[in-house]
Amino acid sequence: MTRVLVTGAGGMLGRDLLAVLRTRPDLTVTAAARADLDLTDAHAVRGAVAGHDVVLNAAAWTDVDGAETRERDATTVNGDAVAALAHACAGSGARLVHVSTDYVFAGDAAEPYPEDAPTGPVNAYGRGKLAGEQAVARLLPETGYVVRTAWLYATHGRNFVTTMLRLAAERDRLDVVDDQRGQPTWSYRLAERLVALADAALAGDAAPGTYHGTAAGETTWYGLARAVFALRGLDPDRVRPTTSDRFPRPAPRPHYSVLAHGRWAATKLPPPGHWHADLTEALSGPRPGRPR
Repeated sequence: MTRVLVTGAGGMLGRDLLAVLRTRPDLTVTAAARADLDLTDAHAVRGAVAGHDVVLNAAAWTDVDGAETRERDATTVNGDAVAALAHACAGSGARLVHVSTDYVFAGDAAEPYPEDAPTGPVNAYGRGKLAGEQAVARLLPETGYVVRTAWLYATHGRNFVTTMLRLAAERDRLDVVDDQRGQPTWSYRLAERLVALADAALAGDAAPGTYHGTAAGETTWYGLARAVFALRGLDPDRVRPTTSDRFPRPAPRPHYSVLAHGRWAATKLPPPGHWHADLTEALSGPRPGRPR
């Protein structure tokens, strides 16, 4: 029986990973939330990884703005701790599937970034996540998998979609930026893909390296907000377009976060589905095994 360790199990993606894994009686799953495992403790990490065949790392420092003033702390989690996980996996023989981000790119492209595009993060969070990617590539050249995602949402936890639904009940009008483009990605769908990639890795059907785990298609935050309103039977014209300079943030954001999906063609896995179809399913209501 395959043994799977999920780190970051208490977060939005971690919860969805556990929901997906609960549908697999052929797997033995260990869930490690922040309170269960200090990823900055290399000794504890080695002990946690021992005996597992696959590690799905959904743990991360996710406070993008906070990383600007606490870059060392953020990089300790997003870079150094990933290196400790990779070291532990190298010692035990486990595959590592590590979740990264579009923020490793500068966001100034005009067409989707391929997996091997030059990186160039524009903020501290992106630099820390890039350090984690580099650690996986360096320490696990044959058994390490990096999956970049972006614009992640769920119907549970704090994210853009749940925020829009909350604000829809509180305000008559919402101003949402229309000058950043990306791929809204359903956390549950990403969880399914991460588990499928782990299966393919164990079966020898997926080469190690970097994959892009975003949904297909693209839109803006404004376009996503309008879609959320429409799918919930609300008037999408209550959402008005605006520009990023109306909402200054400590950390600069990439203006273009659209990722290409070419590497999936080399596996037996299908390419990602379209973001609007996934959003439609996500907002259709809970189903067995999926967090509410």
